[in-house]
Amino acid sequence: MSIEREWEASYAGRDPAEFAHLAEGNARQARKRVSADALIRDDTGRILLVDPTYKPDWDLPGGMAEANEPPREALRRELKEELDLDSHVGDLLCVDWVSPHGPWDDLLAFVFDGGTLSANHARGLHSVDPELAAVRFCTPDEAARLLRPYVWRRVQAALAAFADGGLRYLQDGHG
Repeated sequence: MSIEREWEASYAGRDPAEFAHLAEGNARQARKRVSADALIRDDTGRILLVDPTYKPDWDLPGGMAEANEPPREALRRELKEELDLDSHVGDLLCVDWVSPHGPWDDLLAFVFDGGTLSANHARGLHSVDPELAAVRFCTPDEAARLLRPYVWRRVQAALAAFADGGLRYLQDGHG
């Protein structure tokens, strides 16, 4: 049973004014921005990074979720739109709460296991979206130099979670 049907069943026969009151309260609650990125590796263990045209630094592939879009679905959509990649989105590796910065409110950043691409598939990967200036696989040392420090900490946590099968919760990249 979907959550919508579960909700409808639990509120069946109740006062419609109660529903209106709840909807009004919901409209006043804070909203969180959500991003969903993938930790994608090639068969040598290098990490896929993308160079967005709208940011000064490299990043993991992925992007922002749309309103009411689940993070895993947002990631699938972004990988298809930006890299024409129909990739299996695996387990959640980490969630990072990013504090407000610059013009941006806070953010929940999800990082999922994007799997390992074969050498052939990795070689043929390229951007199909003008938002990306470049795509490349990097060693961890190269990634550490290309990524913003808090994003690199997030990648390190995702790599550790992948290695031990755990899940990490971070705040600004710190565990």
